[in-house]
Amino acid sequence: MRFSRSAEFEVHDLGRTDYGTVDKYMMEQVEAIVGGDAPDQLLIAEFEPVLTVGRGGQASLYGAVGLPVFEIARGGKATFHGPGQLVAYPLIRLEEDARDLHAYLHALEEAIIRCVGDFDLEGGRDERNTGCWINHKKVASIGVAVRRWTTYHGVALNVDTDLSWFRRFDPCGLEPDLMTTMAQQSGGVAPDLSLVRGSLARHIEEVLREQN
Repeated sequence: MRFSRSAEFEVHDLGRTDYGTVDKYMMEQVEAIVGGDAPDQLLIAEFEPVLTVGRGGQASLYGAVGLPVFEIARGGKATFHGPGQLVAYPLIRLEEDARDLHAYLHALEEAIIRCVGDFDLEGGRDERNTGCWINHKKVASIGVAVRRWTTYHGVALNVDTDLSWFRRFDPCGLEPDLMTTMAQQSGGVAPDLSLVRGSLARHIEEVLREQN
């Protein structure tokens, strides 16, 4: 199944920024793609500390966390975004034969597994929890939404994130100690964030264009 059929696949590296700015920009781009005025694209960013709460959670429960809280349309519960973590949001218009969200999530998992593999880490899946896992710990979270069959939101990969933030709440409904980073799984040596950014973007584009 090939998810992206756009003649162009734009990658926008937004750098380190605040969540609200990217969220507004993302929704503008989704509307443009839905209207046929923009190609498929990938947004990549590193956020200032923030908590986002998906459809499976309630934002009102996290007022004491001490972070800005955004209630958003993606699936899943609460998660943290912050320095040392890369988020990647594929904005892809799914044609009729690619409208399989389970397969789409599986493809995003595959992209992250390939990405961490570039840094000598063996990623895998958990049957009960979407994301990428290394040594039974979660290194990446996935939560997506669809508007008129155009995808938005996406993945968050912990490269060298301060894991103490996750101890303030129940990340994705899991125990905080289940969260990990690429740096932690590499013996405390953090991979170069720019190299991970390039790898993640490349593998997401590859899996979304592959004909399986």
